[in-house]
Amino acid sequence: MIKIKRAYEQPDPGDGFRVLIDRLWPRGVSKAQARIDLWLKEISPSTELRKWFNHDPHKWNEFKKKYLQELQNNPVAVEKMYAISLPNTGRSR
Repeated sequence: MIKIKRAYEQPDPGDGFRVLIDRLWPRGVSKAQARIDLWLKEISPSTELRKWFNHDPHKWNEFKKKYLQELQNNPVAVEKMYAISLPNTGRSR
C-alpha cells in the first residue's frame, strides 16, 4: 500500500519504506530527521513543469496531463516506483 505524507511531517514507525519524490530536498529538514529510505527525484515533475504550475490551482488539470506525459516518457523511473510498491509479490502491473 502506498501512503502519501509530507516530508515535513514526523516519521512514524508504521510508515514503512519512505520514498521522497521531489526534485528538491525539503528546506530545513535534515536527512536524519526525514528518515527517507530513497530519494527518487527522477520521477518527480520536471523543474520546468513545477515552475510553470507555480502552485496555481487553476492550472491543476493541465499540470496533471503534463506530468502524466512526463511519466510516460520516463519508464525507467516509473518502473523503479512499481518495484518499490510491489515488492516480492510476483505481481506485475
